Amino acid sequence: MERLAIFDVDYTLTKRETLMEFYKFMLKKNPKLSFSFPKILLSAFFYAFKIVPLKKVKEYFIYFIDGIKEEEMKDLVKEFYEKRLSRILYKDAIETMRKLKAKGCKIYLISASPEFYLKELYNIKEVDKVIGTRYLCENGVHKSTMEGENCKGEEKVKRLMEELKKEKIEVDFKNSYMFSDSLSDLPLFNLVGNPYLINYRKKHDKIKILKWK
Repeated sequence: MERLAIFDVDYTLTKRETLMEFYKFMLKKNPKLSFSFPKILLSAFFYAFKIVPLKKVKEYFIYFIDGIKEEEMKDLVKEFYEKRLSRILYKDAIETMRKLKAKGCKIYLISASPEFYLKELYNIKEVDKVIGTRYLCENGVHKSTMEGENCKGEEKVKRLMEELKKEKIEVDFKNSYMFSDSLSDLPLFNLVGNPYLINYRKKHDKIKILKWK
């Protein structure tokens, strides 16, 4: 049986939220994207008051990928990784990956952020699998429409199990690890025998807290 070391991405592997970093990266390439920022804030306001679901907010926020061809996106996300994403990784997270990989664990990244740019994290040689929120790409053209559900909470467990079943991998969850900054990942924390909260500001009775830099 395989042992897993599962990592959330935003504020666990990275020091900042990756979707906002991707937006700023794209904004630098196309300053006209700033004109829609007030509408993005308004949609976030509506979500805060439960007027619209998170899925719709995320689809609206990432509208700027609509119409980008697949080949162009490959070049964009490669540049995004080189110029932004690779520079906001916690050194302690990478070192933990290396140690657990050396102990025989498979390294899985599971995040609510978009999978199409998170796949660049395969550049980290220890990473075995990247799972994120999927967005449609039809006829070689990207769309802001989410494919399936937002990869958060219980959906992370569902997606993980789908991948394990597809690859016919049996897991020793009791001796596996989970790292996240948030209790929204409690479904994954409850799955493993070694859960860790990263840079969590409160105390927790059952989950050990690690301070990463």
